[in-house]
Amino acid sequence: MRVQDIMDASHPFLYVGELATKARAVLRSRGSRILPVLDERKRLVGMISRGDVMAITSSISPIRVEGIMSKPRFVATLDMDVFHAVREMIRLDEWYISVVKSSQDYTYMGVLGLENFIGTFLEKDIPKLTRPLSEIMSTEVITCSPEDEVDNIWRLMQERSFAGLPVVSRGKLIGIVTQKNLLDSGVIFPAFEAKRGRFKAPPKISSVMKAPVVSLRPTAELREAAELMLKKNIGRVPIVDREGRLVGMVDREDIVRALL
Repeated sequence: MRVQDIMDASHPFLYVGELATKARAVLRSRGSRILPVLDERKRLVGMISRGDVMAITSSISPIRVEGIMSKPRFVATLDMDVFHAVREMIRLDEWYISVVKSSQDYTYMGVLGLENFIGTFLEKDIPKLTRPLSEIMSTEVITCSPEDEVDNIWRLMQERSFAGLPVVSRGKLIGIVTQKNLLDSGVIFPAFEAKRGRFKAPPKISSVMKAPVVSLRPTAELREAAELMLKKNIGRVPIVDREGRLVGMVDREDIVRALL
């Protein structure tokens, strides 16, 4: 199976000279997690993530895409073996990579996401999909409180490369906060612009978190978590016990590792 067989050829992109505020608008409206950046000949030159645009506070910011984009750490080609590409994505902790025509021709062709790989396996009836989540979930989960300040949690997400954190109160799961929640709400921590863009009193996580949150039990099957992630377009599912206490977390990487 080749990358071209399962990639998303319609994934949105931006040109290098466009405004960073456009990147933020596209990420919000399309629900995308990354945006490839192209030159005038449609060759891949960079990539922008949600974390990158969270630093832009003003709707009229003059910052250009090239000012916040990063160089892709890994790029797939159309004829690359899917399993090779996905293993490299897991190694680098990348959920999405850009796809170019060939190693000699960097013409942009689309994006390969972990969900494309997961979706391919969901169409097949394989034993691995029946494994209980208790066998693959992460049990050492970093959490936050509804009283935590957004600024501090944003910094934590940036420092630890977290895309989302469960919100726990008195040991029980009450919500989840993701980069998408922060991006959609406009409650962000500015890094590029003037201090006048800072909040006088940083809001609390309770004001931006998503609640109630979709969760599963440890006895649920891998297939159920995978289907839920793709149907809801979410990256992770908290795992709770009968009393609603958080006991683990399963994300797309956990699913892919189990399938590999």
